[in-house]
Amino acid sequence: MKIWIRLIGGALLLFSGVVWALQGSGAVGGSGMSGQAQWLVIGLFVAVVGAILLVGGVRKLRAGDRG
Repeated sequence: MKIWIRLIGGALLLFSGVVWALQGSGAVGGSGMSGQAQWLVIGLFVAVVGAILLVGGVRKLRAGDRG
């Protein structure tokens, strides 16, 4: 069960982080976050944390640990 929480949480964090980074960079408009450099930094940080959780979960899943 913990692996699935890690996988789902990691995927959600990765997706959210990428969206926030794109908004912060101005590539995606339509919100108050658009063009704000702080959201670029926050988004990149959140995306990296999500990627780490996702990769760790996939490795454990492939190793046979279904916990």
